[in-house]
Amino acid sequence: MQSAREDYEIVMKHVNMTYNAGSAETAALSDVSLNIGKGEFVSLLGPSGCGKTTLLRIIADLIKPTSGAVTVGGESPREARLKKRYGIVFQNPVLYDWRSVRRNIQLPLEIMRLDKETRKRRAEGMMELVGLTHFADYYPGELSGGMQQRVGIARALAIQPEILLMDEPFSALDEFTREKLQADLLDIWSKTGKTVIFVTHNIAEAVFLSDRVVVLSPRPGRLSAIVDVDLPRPRRLAVRETPAFNALVAKIRAGFEEASA
Repeated sequence: MQSAREDYEIVMKHVNMTYNAGSAETAALSDVSLNIGKGEFVSLLGPSGCGKTTLLRIIADLIKPTSGAVTVGGESPREARLKKRYGIVFQNPVLYDWRSVRRNIQLPLEIMRLDKETRKRRAEGMMELVGLTHFADYYPGELSGGMQQRVGIARALAIQPEILLMDEPFSALDEFTREKLQADLLDIWSKTGKTVIFVTHNIAEAVFLSDRVVVLSPRPGRLSAIVDVDLPRPRRLAVRETPAFNALVAKIRAGFEEASA
């Protein structure tokens, strides 16, 4: 049971989600209640099909829950979305091939009708933050997968959101690139102070990144466990070799095996 606090950024109470396809119904989420504090890095962890992306999409106001309530800073997800309180990074960065790195980052700012100088200033700042300053005039086809995902992160942050929602953003990358981007993401998070909700099915990734790991059971997704990650920050990749890190990974893995038995 989570303690009652006044400073929770996101509050979910008894969230249920059922998809209907013709006469068939599929329960994706069952009675999920979860509070996320301002500035927290929380990972939603679970096997494929457990509803973790569904939960992220409910928070983002991309879909509506069948029942239950979600508030974001005391507002509805729709109100939060309209106020641009979210930045979203998907597994595929969905960049426009005909736009340079700079202009891909500027796209949401153009939609917001910000003036040219503001768009330029923010894009420059975001490229510096994610290490793409020297690639401003490159096009997506000239970039590696990891660099494309950096553009996606920069674009999401360019609107200056309070909350960064990330749906398995590194899952398509090779292990070396993935680990580098995980470390870079922690640096970005420490500099910006955003609340981050990160969807993954990789236990080690969740432990390395998070303040808390929220474990969802196989479908329908229920809150199986909330694991506090008490590893010191700032974290570097070397922490993966420590007994404390491996103990947390083993604890979560054992929980999955027990739930599947």
